[in-house]
Amino acid sequence: MFSRIGAAAYKKDLSNTLALCEALEHPQQRIRTIHVAGTNGKGSVSHMLASILQSAGYRTGLYTSPHLYDFRERIKVDGKMIDQQHIVELVRRLQPEIEKIEPSFFEVTVAMAFAYFAQENVDIAVIETGLGGRLDSTNVITPVLSVITNIDWDHMQLLGDSLEKIAAEKAGIIKTNVPIVIGEATDKTLPVFTEKARIEKSPMHIASKKNRLLHYEWIDDALLVTVEREKQTPVSYTLDLPGIYQTKNILTVLEAIAQLQMLGWSIAEQAIVTGLRATRRLTGLGGRWQKIGEHPTIIIDVAHNEAGIRQVLEQLRQTPHRQLHVIVGMVKDKSIGPMLSLLPKEAIYYFTKAQLPRALPEKELQLLATEAGLAGHSYPTVNEALAAAKSIAEPQDLILICGSIFLAGEVNLRESNDRLDE
Repeated sequence: MFSRIGAAAYKKDLSNTLALCEALEHPQQRIRTIHVAGTNGKGSVSHMLASILQSAGYRTGLYTSPHLYDFRERIKVDGKMIDQQHIVELVRRLQPEIEKIEPSFFEVTVAMAFAYFAQENVDIAVIETGLGGRLDSTNVITPVLSVITNIDWDHMQLLGDSLEKIAAEKAGIIKTNVPIVIGEATDKTLPVFTEKARIEKSPMHIASKKNRLLHYEWIDDALLVTVEREKQTPVSYTLDLPGIYQTKNILTVLEAIAQLQMLGWSIAEQAIVTGLRATRRLTGLGGRWQKIGEHPTIIIDVAHNEAGIRQVLEQLRQTPHRQLHVIVGMVKDKSIGPMLSLLPKEAIYYFTKAQLPRALPEKELQLLATEAGLAGHSYPTVNEALAAAKSIAEPQDLILICGSIFLAGEVNLRESNDRLDE
């Protein structure tokens, strides 16, 4: 499992996934899909798209990774997780092929998702890539629409040591004659996308050029945004995903919806309003500036690379609090030094680790953090770190848990002040 051991689990080949799908009678060819890739934001964009499509009356599949609390979070239809019995049955069907070709955990899960969506007769399925794009296991589909949110530094040991190389891997999801929506493009990445779209004869649409954010306001754990869409009157939306970084993702989502409408999908404005207002409720998305406690405020965010940390820090600057407490854990194969250098030195730190082999030991993280000028203590588990932070935090303080998706998944929400997201 890539989640547990990292690069050693990454298979740069689609043959296993294709073999598994063949054993399941090619389910990926029997469903209509939207394919979403990108360094940051692809999970949020996928969930928002699924919520809007569900609100528009379409039976909607959603495949994402990794999960936070329950494996079944990865495979949902209309926001409901796949049940355990379906997983058992699908694994039994795949068992002979699994024993023969020894696929990865991710390859099996992807094939399982396609089979389940075909079995459930979904109208459309939103498919989030796991890592990269070109060689990602999900890249056996021919979608009705492709989406790339952005390109930034992450997984360089697998995707390349330049933004251009990373962009080329993500651009691998661009298919012949299939429209592609680009959320954000830079001088380095735009030429890569433009050339790939030209080769594939794919109409390319850059969301940040077609939609413009006019105003945003963060009120009561919700984000209010006003957007000027191309040749249209400005429209305001309320998002139940309150992270300020959603101001970028919303532009991508709106352009993706516009392209689906151009393709003949019936998505009324009210479905967009409803879907954005209820994304968390309809799809169960967690870990995106998710408040799990009050007095002190406790926030979980799955930010785990430089760009993600920068976005979280911008949100912190706009969030009233007295003392900041940061519970942080990271995995070994990330660019740890640059991330630590971004974190505020005035915070109190609680260094910890997720319970998987890929995690950087908390003592090692503390040593690196000390070199970066950060002060605090280490704890073997995130829940021990959270208990320590809560024991000294004042009601006006803020406790932030970040640095690893897997760390967020281990937080015991039942022991937090309040399960506020329910």
